[in-house]
Amino acid sequence: MKTGRPKSPIILSKEENEQLNSIANSHSLPYRLVNRARIVLMAAEGIPNREIAEQVHLSPQMVCKWRQRYLQQGLSGLHDELRPGRPRSISDSKVALLIRKTLQTKPKDGTTHWTIRSMAKETKLSRPTVHRIWQTFGLQPHRQRHFKISTDPFFVEKVRDIVGLYLNPPDNAMVLCVDEKSQIQALDRTQPLLPMGLGYVEGVTHDYVRHGTTTLFAALDVATGQVLTRCKRRHRHQEYLAFLKHVDANVPQDLDIHLVVDNYSTHKHPKVKRWLAVHPRYQVHYTPTYASWLNQVEIWFNLITQRAIRRGTFRSVKELVSKIEQFVAQYNLKTKPFVWTATADSILEKIKRLCQLISETQH
Repeated sequence: MKTGRPKSPIILSKEENEQLNSIANSHSLPYRLVNRARIVLMAAEGIPNREIAEQVHLSPQMVCKWRQRYLQQGLSGLHDELRPGRPRSISDSKVALLIRKTLQTKPKDGTTHWTIRSMAKETKLSRPTVHRIWQTFGLQPHRQRHFKISTDPFFVEKVRDIVGLYLNPPDNAMVLCVDEKSQIQALDRTQPLLPMGLGYVEGVTHDYVRHGTTTLFAALDVATGQVLTRCKRRHRHQEYLAFLKHVDANVPQDLDIHLVVDNYSTHKHPKVKRWLAVHPRYQVHYTPTYASWLNQVEIWFNLITQRAIRRGTFRSVKELVSKIEQFVAQYNLKTKPFVWTATADSILEKIKRLCQLISETQH
């Protein structure tokens, strides 16, 4: 029984597959381009046009169109064709000049970066034209991206070790991500909060009164998402050691414990090392220097900060600690583990691309 015209198979090289996956997973490229990349990827897997159409919410005819465009033109075929209209009034040389100025020069008035207004004045182009060219070429002079490359000589080994614990945890063992969030302030606003209403957001005064600080120690169970916590006044090795003893009293005694921790000096104090030596079921895995983002408990710290601390009003440290404990208790009732998908190879590939990008800037 015939089901339609035979379709030419799409066979992707490794490079083409990586390019299409990068587009399909992008959060900044136009949605229509992301959708078209998904169409090609699914077609390459042998999925029928009708099923692809259902997943991308297009007609089978449109799916067929973008399959054929990719087969004929490659990646460039996924972009919209030029439509007839008024001829361009901005020459390629003017566009190139604007891009070169944006990338290679700074404003002469002492400001740190170009704005649409200052670039329009410099190039004698209109502000909408500057904005359109910047948008087309993905130029954002007003933005910065922060980064820190680890200088750890064993960076690769440590990444593979820790990611291996996440993706393939050992049998008869628990993997706990441990760290402390220090200097959590009990802040009270100087005036009452203005509640959110129809047409306006919640309002708080920008000034506040400090009532002290606390340090939150946490151990996240990678397998279940459960969190063990303790709040302490300080974050010395004494408090860290007391927290380890609290962890030891609350985890199954018949399991090995793998601790993922960063390189803070408290975690390597001689008294801590002696305690670990006396408790051989504990194995410590240190994250690379400047790479605490490998520790999953940092995700949880960000979560509790956003949901329970940052917008809170606390009249004392005791009230702050009480709110933290309340959040933790409710969180553990309905928790789920974080889903770690990044492989060691994908992480190292990203680091490699960043290093290449830096080297190309000749810094």
